Amino acid sequence: MNTLSFRTKHANSQTVVREWWLIDADNQTLGRLASKIATLLIGKHKASFTNHVDTGDHVVVINAEKIRLTGKKLTDKKVVTYTGYPGGKRVESPKKLLQRKPTYMLEEAVRGMLPKTRLGADMYRKLHVFAGEKHEYAAQKPKPIK
Repeated sequence: MNTLSFRTKHANSQTVVREWWLIDADNQTLGRLASKIATLLIGKHKASFTNHVDTGDHVVVINAEKIRLTGKKLTDKKVVTYTGYPGGKRVESPKKLLQRKPTYMLEEAVRGMLPKTRLGADMYRKLHVFAGEKHEYAAQKPKPIK
């Protein structure tokens, strides 16, 4: 009897091929864009995805200050941070936060969608967010994504 043996291929750190992607955040909805970026960072879009290995790609995001929030979230939502000191709770509206730190909202939205492990920290390091059109990764020739 002739049986075919099919083996499941598992990726490892030597076999992972990383790509560079360029995303323009101009007039994109925050949550929808963050979930697309998280998918690319985790590597779920690849056939070689292995959940215990960082198979994700590098993502460069430009125009982070032009991100869009739906409804009245820009004025009514509150972003809460904590300094680590007693009484160090800080509450701010997204409108003021985007003026002060234009990349923070997108970075934190993506970070919240990644695993809360060392592997998730490695994935997060492959995210590069910039306010404005210019970025410092032109040499890697990132492929643009609509």
